[in-house]
Amino acid sequence: MPAGSSPKRERQYEHIKESAKKRGTSEKRAEEMAARTVNKERARSGESKTASKTSKQDMSSSKRGGQRSGSSGGPKGPTYDQLYEEAKRKGVHGRSNMNKEQLQRELGK
Repeated sequence: MPAGSSPKRERQYEHIKESAKKRGTSEKRAEEMAARTVNKERARSGESKTASKTSKQDMSSSKRGGQRSGSSGGPKGPTYDQLYEEAKRKGVHGRSNMNKEQLQRELGK
């Protein structure tokens, strides 16, 4: 962390770093991710001397992280192959001609 960082930013840095390490990220990569995130937040809130246009205008790190975590958008539920295997186990007739939506409907998903 840069000299003169606030205690809040120090805590934020440590929290991000520890979270990344728990997910299996290397120590070096975790430190880099934490530093970049904290520096961007410092720039967005006017705590740094310089800030790029992107840092100020781009979406916040917390919002971006939420989008990447799968909480919105992206495929929902089991894959076609998973549905097909379940239909096969249950003996659903005509399963080979069904698409994902039809399999879901047939299996009550």
